[in-house]
Amino acid sequence: MENTGNQGTPTGGTDPKTIGIIAYVTLIGWVVALILNNPKSEYASFHIRQMLGLIILSFIGIIPFLGWVVSIFALVLWIMGFIGAVQGQMKPVPLVGEKFQEWFKSL
Repeated sequence: MENTGNQGTPTGGTDPKTIGIIAYVTLIGWVVALILNNPKSEYASFHIRQMLGLIILSFIGIIPFLGWVVSIFALVLWIMGFIGAVQGQMKPVPLVGEKFQEWFKSL
């Protein structure tokens, strides 16, 4: 019998909530989550898109002067997204989460 996970979507043996959490654990974790999300789970895909946006946002932190503000902002959003994944919620991160869902909807 195939595991349906917490969100009711078949995932070939990996719980969608687990995939969502893995997505927030470094860039390698994001890649692993992307690979494990087959067949696609709406829940796991949501968190994969959120983390991709945060990864891109964190790269902006390299810019001098403004960079440290963006880096702190990205860290706070990462914590909020990670807590949401652990709690089993599909709540977008403030200010940019909805845009991440729109921009990366193909994932």
